Amino acid sequence: MQAGNLRDLYQQVILEHYKKPRHRGTADPIDRHQRGHNPSCGDTIELTLSLNEAGDRITAVKFEGEGCAIAMASADLMAGALAGRTVTEALEMVQTFQAMMRGDSEFPHELRKLNVMKGVAQFPVRIKCANLAWHTLRAALDSPRLSDFVSTETSEEASA
Repeated sequence: MQAGNLRDLYQQVILEHYKKPRHRGTADPIDRHQRGHNPSCGDTIELTLSLNEAGDRITAVKFEGEGCAIAMASADLMAGALAGRTVTEALEMVQTFQAMMRGDSEFPHELRKLNVMKGVAQFPVRIKCANLAWHTLRAALDSPRLSDFVSTETSEEASA
C-alpha cells in the first residue's frame, strides 16, 4: 500500500473511533479510576477499569473525556485492546505505545490496530494527545486509589 493511502486509512480509523467510540462510559464495577489532563491543549480523560476477582486481569476499560480526535481515538483503541489482558501485559503495552510514539517500536500482529496511532509520531506536538490515555492507564494501574489529575507534562519526564 502506498504511503499516502496508508496515511488516509490511519486518518479514517482515528476519525471513526473519535466520532463513534466503542468504549465510552464508566466501567462497572469500578476497581481503578484515574483522571488525566494534557495541559498543552486541554484534553482531559477519566478512565475507569474493572478487574477480575484476583485483581491481576483487566475485564473492562471505559473512558469519558473531552479532547481532540487523536486523544479520544487513542483512548478508545486502547480500551478495546486491554480487555482480558493482565495488569503486567497492560503495563508492557504502555511501554510499547510510548516507544511507538518515539518511532522505536510498533505493536505485534495481534494488536496491529493500535499501530494506526504511529502516524502521530510525525507530529511532535500531537504525541502528548495520543499518550494521554496511556499515561492515565499507567497511573490507574500503579495506584489503586484515585489521585489528582495525572498530567502528560509530568508523565513525559517520568517515562523518559
